[in-house]
Amino acid sequence: MLLKRTMQIRWSKAMGIGLAMCLCACASAQISLTSAVDLALRNNPKVLAAQASVNKARAALAQAHDAYIPSAGINGGYGGSTGVPLNVPVVFSLSSQSLVFNFSQPDYVRAAASGLQSATFALQDARDQVSEDVVVTYLSLDNAQQRQAAMLQEYGFATRLFRIVQDRLDAGQDSQSEFLGARLTADQIRAAQLQTDDEITALSDHLSRLTGLPERHLTVISSSIPALPPAGSFPENGPDSAGVRAAFASAKSKQETAFGDARYRFRPVLSFDANYSRISTSHTNYPLYYPGFQSDRHLSDNALSAGVQIQIPLFDRGHQDRARESAAEAARARFEAEEQRNQFFEGQLKLHHSIDELQANSKVAEDYRDIAQAKLDAVLVQLSANAGDPNKPQLTPKDEQNARLQERQRFVELLNMQFQLSQAQVNLMRQTGQLEPWLKAAATQPAATSITSPQ
Repeated sequence: MLLKRTMQIRWSKAMGIGLAMCLCACASAQISLTSAVDLALRNNPKVLAAQASVNKARAALAQAHDAYIPSAGINGGYGGSTGVPLNVPVVFSLSSQSLVFNFSQPDYVRAAASGLQSATFALQDARDQVSEDVVVTYLSLDNAQQRQAAMLQEYGFATRLFRIVQDRLDAGQDSQSEFLGARLTADQIRAAQLQTDDEITALSDHLSRLTGLPERHLTVISSSIPALPPAGSFPENGPDSAGVRAAFASAKSKQETAFGDARYRFRPVLSFDANYSRISTSHTNYPLYYPGFQSDRHLSDNALSAGVQIQIPLFDRGHQDRARESAAEAARARFEAEEQRNQFFEGQLKLHHSIDELQANSKVAEDYRDIAQAKLDAVLVQLSANAGDPNKPQLTPKDEQNARLQERQRFVELLNMQFQLSQAQVNLMRQTGQLEPWLKAAATQPAATSITSPQ
């Protein structure tokens, strides 16, 4: 009786937890796959930071071009002096300067253009990474929700099996070890349920942070997930990823900078200068030392100059060392880009083989699940056909619950294997540039529309 009472308490707690889970599900918000990706691409800090880097690189390119655009400024002041004049008494002056020609400046312009290209590729890589994170999280949350539903059924079967074995134990038909085994099965399933609940909470929270939504209990819409491409549709030697292209563009930018730094000595630099100044000698003794400024001479107080300045650097040890530093930095960036490309293709090759292996394992898990379903069907048929016939082997409700448990366990294993395969496929889609077209295909599905909240 004590055992039965304990089981009733545990069953009531399980039903209460199940009811709480249902209430939480009703209070959660649903979001489609494309809505989640779109929100993440607009709100994720990684994407926004990459966009800021693009804006910075675009400004750097404009700055490199602006060296040829004259700059203008005005300055002035007024005061008295005594003794020998130290400078021309200028009240205010308007000046303008610009670069006319420099052998290195076109290299710096090309370096800035490559820097912008690198930042653009880095932005695309950040968008791809965020999209992959959202898709994998979404698929994982969908998988966890399916496993949660399957394990809820599985726990119900395990509880009924426990009751049946308990009754059989009281009737002397089962042993204590069978009773303990049935209880262990129910406890294990309950522990797995709690683990899945924690997983769903963490995934939902991560998805909400990716999308920037305040809702912390997001649920997925399974119908918004399009079919993944077949494993054989991925190219063996795909193009460079956006991250690899960004690394090579950055290396090219450093190479152009190093080339510009090296083309400095013995090459003329032409610059344009213009200046207008207003001069006043009323509060100085400037005319005393320079009689030409006497007021009775009626000379103009306006001064204007314009011309081109030519400078030919002959020796600049600091600039030479900087050129060597730039060359070394460019070589290092190139080698790092090549290493990144090698790692990228190695990872892509491993993914191809991993997908083949996961596909085979998924097929095995599907076969196990089909076998368990066939056994369950056979048990149900025998229970119906052999009932009341003493000449045929009699199956018991215990056999039915064991068959149902086996089928649900195999189904959960199949879900896990299918998710691992899907995760590898999504990763390979990002590396081969197929993730964005796949998401665009998902956007055309009617189910992938907007965020809804269940009533």
